[in-house]
Amino acid sequence: MRKLFFLKLGGSVITNKGLANTANLEKIDEIANEVHRAQRDDRELVLLLGHGSGSFGHIAASKYHTRDGVNTFQQWQGFADVGSRARALNQIIIERLLLAGVTAISFSPCSSIIANDRKIIEWNTLLIEKSLLANIAPVIYGDVVFDQKSGGTILSTEELFEHLAHKLNPERILLAGLETGVWKDFPSRNELIAEITPDSFEDDKKEVRSSTSPDVTGGMRSKVEEMLSLVKRLPQLEVQIFSAMEPENVYSALMGSKIGTVIRNPGRIKP
Repeated sequence: MRKLFFLKLGGSVITNKGLANTANLEKIDEIANEVHRAQRDDRELVLLLGHGSGSFGHIAASKYHTRDGVNTFQQWQGFADVGSRARALNQIIIERLLLAGVTAISFSPCSSIIANDRKIIEWNTLLIEKSLLANIAPVIYGDVVFDQKSGGTILSTEELFEHLAHKLNPERILLAGLETGVWKDFPSRNELIAEITPDSFEDDKKEVRSSTSPDVTGGMRSKVEEMLSLVKRLPQLEVQIFSAMEPENVYSALMGSKIGTVIRNPGRIKP
């Protein structure tokens, strides 16, 4: 029985977020090879991949405040600049996946999504669905999109995943980032939260803080809140937040290991 996983590669992992337009090719290749091995070792695994923009998109987006709206000529120049940088990183990701043996194809959010107040109102996902049926991994990414209220904005990979999850019903969403998981005491990093449920997060959310790297689409708390909202609506979904900096972690997560922090409903039936 085919099982669908969404896997996001965080921008802090695949780029150096402190240096503009700098891809971490060694890490990208390492992850691409782990993805290929997981597909080889589990023939029922079907993947939809996503990635952040890291130093390609976030630095430019911070300069132009693109997520907050696009109206002036200068802001539209920034909109185009951010989109161009996001696509440039996506092309690198696609090329390295293909070199590793992962059959992957890019789907640009900017060319297919209409939003209203940062909410997706139109996205024809038929081609993504056909790609999955053909065992081709669709690759999406945080990108600029046109917005009926604000002119233009930026949608994160998590926001794209949230929309697609309702249509495609993945079994798991894996968020592979810089941090080991969700820390209760960030930035001290002494107390990792192994599991988060809608009820338990009420006690922990004041302690969950954002990352130190530039991230115009929100940090760790935002990601956790988005994923909690999603698992409330899709009770059988499980979300896992873990570090991709440790070799073999992406492979292990794809093969079912519970590393990092797991977000789920208490009553979820474990496979």
